[in-house]
Amino acid sequence: MSKVHIGDIRPSQFMYSYGIGSLIDLPSFSVIVDGLDFWKIDQNSERIIENRLLQAVKYYEPFARFLIHPPTAPDSNQYGNPFSEGALVGLPVSVFPRWMYCSKCRLLTPIDDGLFDLKKDLAKPENNRYEHTNCPKKGRSFRPPKAIPVRFLAVCEDGHMDDFPWVEYVHQNQPCLNPLLYFYEVGLSGEARGVTVECASCGKRRQLGDAFQRKNRENLPLCRGYHPHLRDVDPEGCENHIRPIVLGASNTWFPVTLNVIAIPVETKRLNELVEEHWSYLVNVNQVSDLDMLRRLGTLSNELLESSNEDIFKVINEIKGVLESEDILTEEPDLKSPEWNTLTDLSKSYKTKDFQLNPVDVPSSLTPYIKRLVLVERLREVSALIGFTRLDSFGEVIESEQEITVDRVPLYKFKNDCFPANEIRGEGIFIQFDEDAIQHWERLSVVARRQEEFFYAHRSFRQAHFFANPEDNFPGIRYVLLHSFSHALMRQLSLSCGYPVASIRERIYSASDDPKGPMAGILLYTAAPDSEGTLGGLVEMGRTENFEALMYDLFNGMSFCSNDPTCAENDPSELGQTIHAAACHACLFSPETSCEKGNKYLDRSLICDTIHRSDLNFFGSQSGR
Repeated sequence: MSKVHIGDIRPSQFMYSYGIGSLIDLPSFSVIVDGLDFWKIDQNSERIIENRLLQAVKYYEPFARFLIHPPTAPDSNQYGNPFSEGALVGLPVSVFPRWMYCSKCRLLTPIDDGLFDLKKDLAKPENNRYEHTNCPKKGRSFRPPKAIPVRFLAVCEDGHMDDFPWVEYVHQNQPCLNPLLYFYEVGLSGEARGVTVECASCGKRRQLGDAFQRKNRENLPLCRGYHPHLRDVDPEGCENHIRPIVLGASNTWFPVTLNVIAIPVETKRLNELVEEHWSYLVNVNQVSDLDMLRRLGTLSNELLESSNEDIFKVINEIKGVLESEDILTEEPDLKSPEWNTLTDLSKSYKTKDFQLNPVDVPSSLTPYIKRLVLVERLREVSALIGFTRLDSFGEVIESEQEITVDRVPLYKFKNDCFPANEIRGEGIFIQFDEDAIQHWERLSVVARRQEEFFYAHRSFRQAHFFANPEDNFPGIRYVLLHSFSHALMRQLSLSCGYPVASIRERIYSASDDPKGPMAGILLYTAAPDSEGTLGGLVEMGRTENFEALMYDLFNGMSFCSNDPTCAENDPSELGQTIHAAACHACLFSPETSCEKGNKYLDRSLICDTIHRSDLNFFGSQSGR
């Protein structure tokens, strides 16, 4: 297919829904987003400067040097005009799956065989389609019927994905000299058991439902190690048997991303200005280049006040960090620097992308909350470093074989650029009182609740075949902060109008960390617009509004429409869940908002419920 503009996705969708290796449905077929080898990356590609995130990316990808924004068509681009400036700008994609069947005669064949012809519509490229020109059943209208992509694919635990091996499956590895397949469906359910594929040459036929039965897994063909986003076969091969999967299934693609809140690490205004104008300063290789920019009027007024030598020195410092080849042996800590900045009482941050405004904590909450900060401006930067299929990164999905879900690379050859995205917005930071937290943690009932959560944590990880089920337990402190975060997100949504799905959380929790304890949450909302969001979240964080907000939160969380079942729920000992008094009617939030997949939640830790009142943190200081 010719390279034409066929649609739009938002940068945030690229990071979390339609990134490299994912499938995108078009009206007449599906496409897969190609790997970085097929991107047009040059010195004009928009780069994103965030050194903390780049260092984290280097831990996984030692050759990483730059973070780049996904290619974006200019605003002047005219959709449907193949001669427009942005017609060839965007994400490269390839048609996948390659196997299609005729909607009339049911002929099943790959498009590479040439039996289906591509019909292009340059004015409306979304109408591009494949047709069976020589279909014997096209009827009196003589209009060729459309070819429909088969909705069944083959994947494996190593992240490979391929067209389903129709010929091998139907013939069960018995050779056929001239296979000619036809695709038949019975009923309207669309289930695999209603699909039958028949070979017209030898007469063999087989139902697809057999492929989805676990007992037949070992009888399916071996995976050939194909990565369609790289258009290449894995050089190490693959020893797994394929797994059939439905096109569009939610476990086809899981992104592996890293994200940080951009915080000022330099107090010098010059460093901030250079980073803000990095898009054109990145090409400065000598001091005389700055003279040219001055004559062209490119430098901003504030930059004009600094000497060329000082500007050039800062440029070289930033380039030195970006181009460093040091191999990291320890994963960088992304949250501690943010915590230190948000809790620093000695500094006032007022930069273009980061503005803090501390406000008074309501008197009724001072025993529990130490600091309340309005984050009037913030910038979140995310980087995509890979993806997985079938399950999320790091889990074990075959206990007998101890097969671990590994990260699938975004490129075939050595690569130094990784896609990233930045969004700007606003937030509320709440620092809990450390003495109050420690006093509450020492209560015997809280200690027993922590044991219950630990057993649930271990059982859940055992049931999901994690290698070390006891590891990575966040502790009861995290459960408290996480539950409070979800409750506050829901209440903020009701009060300021932002949908819950647009509010995100960042939990800062540590009790025995050598860098010091942490107990706080940051709730924020952001948008890709350079000006961020509208300020509604910050407004609700002001002292008088926050006090009313908390009053409504405690009243609302005390009762749930699923009580008494919800309130009486304890952490599961069978490994089914890792939450207590929580459900979709009270604490659960969309996946885009929660950093733990709605695990480690218990509203009895933040308010009195109809079942118990002895765990409530916000009532623990009365007898202190």
